[in-house]
This record gives sequence, structure tokens and C-alpha cells, in this order.
Amino acid sequence: MGNAKKDVLEAVGPRLRELRRRRGMTLAELAERTGINESTLSRLEGGTRKPTLELLLPLAEVHAVPLDDLVGAPRTGDPRIHLRPVARDGMTYVPLSRPGGVQAHKLLIPPRPGTEPELKAHEGFEWVYVLSGRLRLLLGDQSLVLRAGEAAEFDTHVPHWLGPDGDCAVELLILFGHQGERAHLRARTV
Repeated sequence: MGNAKKDVLEAVGPRLRELRRRRGMTLAELAERTGINESTLSRLEGGTRKPTLELLLPLAEVHAVPLDDLVGAPRTGDPRIHLRPVARDGMTYVPLSRPGGVQAHKLLIPPRPGTEPELKAHEGFEWVYVLSGRLRLLLGDQSLVLRAGEAAEFDTHVPHWLGPDGDCAVELLILFGHQGERAHLRARTV
């Protein structure tokens, strides 16, 4: 095997470990979500197990990253990001950036008649920009309405909730770091 290929394969384990740790997952949680046993995951991260497509596909899915990112494939020069929507709690998130650093998503929140807002707090900071509709932002004991073209930023340690103001969907851009991404997009384990 050529040195370049060997170097790429050796980098997969540390890359997988970093992705798992960044998402705050244990090997046991990852094993439960992928169906790959803990021992195999540990050996894969440690470099003593050869990465195979059979192992990498479920890991890419759980970490919500392209397979190319797991193996460190070089960028092809095409700067486009392949938009893959994620449905979560009745909302649709569309990633607008690649994993790492601040994450940008387009978010579509449909009206949810009869549901009471549930304020949540987590690590991080968020920035929102309303594209269309009216956004109701509950932030601590404040209730704000933002219209298209308006933005807000806030510390997510403060309990907060976002939703449509009225019976029409709201579409917005949202920026958050890894902590915020994990709080909003990480699939719940059963």
C-alpha cells in the first residue's frame, strides 16, 4: 500500500474519535445508535481495526457528515454544499455549512396549533435571521416577535424557544456552534 493511502487510513480512527467526542457521545451510545459493537468501535478509533465501508456508512449517518469527511478525502474544488435536510421535532433544518466551527442552517418551522412552548437552555450562543413569516422568540421572561429581515442573537444558557407567531410557517437562518448543534440536531436515543 502506498504511503498516501496508508496515511489516509491511519487518520480515520483519530477523526472518528474527534467527531464522537465533539458530539459528547460515549462509545456505548455510538454502539447503540450504529449497531456496531463497542469493541469494534474502540479498535477502529485506535487504528487497530481497518475501516471498511460497512463500518463507515452507519458512522457517517450518525455523525451527519459525508463519507468523504470521515476518510479525509481531498476537496474536489467544488465549493457547493450538498443540502441534506434533517427533520427534528416537527422542524426542518437544512445545513448550509460543512461540519466544524460555527454551523449555519436554514430552518423551517411549521405552525403547531395546540402545543405549548417548552423553553430549553443549553451551552452556546445563537444568531437568527428571519427570511419569511413572523418568528416568536421566547427568551427568559421576554416574548419577542421578529419579522422578515430582522435578526436576534442570544446566549443559549438563557431558557429559550423559537416558533411561528401565528398560523403560518416561519423560515429563518440560524447560526450556532457545536454545543448548539448538538442540542438541536442530535437524535435522541431510545
